[in-house]
Amino acid sequence: MTAATLTARAVTKTYGTTTALHDATVTIAPGEILAVLGPSGSGKSTLLHCLGGVLRPDAGEVWLGDLRVDRLGERARTVLRRDRFGFVFQFGQLVPELPAIENAMLPMLLAGAGWPETRRRAGELFDRLGLAGLAGRRPGELSGGQAQRVAVARALIARPDVLFADEPTGSLDSLAGQQVMDLLVDAVRAQGASLVLVTHEARVAACADREIVVRDGQVGTLVES
Repeated sequence: MTAATLTARAVTKTYGTTTALHDATVTIAPGEILAVLGPSGSGKSTLLHCLGGVLRPDAGEVWLGDLRVDRLGERARTVLRRDRFGFVFQFGQLVPELPAIENAMLPMLLAGAGWPETRRRAGELFDRLGLAGLAGRRPGELSGGQAQRVAVARALIARPDVLFADEPTGSLDSLAGQQVMDLLVDAVRAQGASLVLVTHEARVAACADREIVVRDGQVGTLVES
């Protein structure tokens, strides 16, 4: 599948009387790493969720290439998130009952892919992410950094167009966080995916090609990294 540009045009999202996002416009090119900065409660996670098809904006448009994401129904957006988007959250949200390798395999298995090919692809990602030898461990047997790398493998296994990372190092110490970011960026580059990286940490944003700032629900001026 050819990589596609992801675009939000004049996106607005409200919760009751609170406007979380107002008239936000942003474009992410294929293969680009974009950092979204801003204080807590500024609207940056809402922007990520609208871009990723998790939330439907109240106004505006979201496009992945020539596909109008915000007009898709819930089922179609679920398939889109499974097949063309990948997600890494602050807390990896791994399934505790499954071994690490099966956690990484889940998106492809849910899409109906065969076990041998999925297992092979997961093994390649584990090697790339420094997880060799940990395939059989369950999440409770992994360090925080190891568990987050498993979450990265899960997000990348379907070879998505766009990967969304919401404070991916927020629960890690500085060393583990830097290791996860280095591996995440290298893996995204290797696959040619785009990365939308929500963070409030300057050292994490420094990994990006470009930065935007969200304040009071509005997207600020682009800042070159």
